[in-house]
Amino acid sequence: MSNNIFSGIPENIPEEIIETIISSEKMSIERIISKGHRSPEGFWYDQEKNEWVILHQGAARIRFESEDEPVHMKPGDHIHIPAHCRHRVEWTDPDCTTVWIAVFF
Repeated sequence: MSNNIFSGIPENIPEEIIETIISSEKMSIERIISKGHRSPEGFWYDQEKNEWVILHQGAARIRFESEDEPVHMKPGDHIHIPAHCRHRVEWTDPDCTTVWIAVFF
């Protein structure tokens, strides 16, 4: 059975949407839908697993605690975030739905 990464995206997105597409003991894949969302002020992700993220639609900025400048992401851009690499989402486009795929392994 085939699914589409862009299907079922609501018009109104008051809170970021995180949906598990598939998961196993060693890996999970999530679809993340943002529209003007960002990490709470002062919050840093510090995850147990590695994460690979690709941005399919929209735009975003991710800041790593160890870097002075954020990473600007546009459709097709992808990054690897090693486990325990502290990072945060500084901005997602408020005028366009941002669709990410995150793979945790």
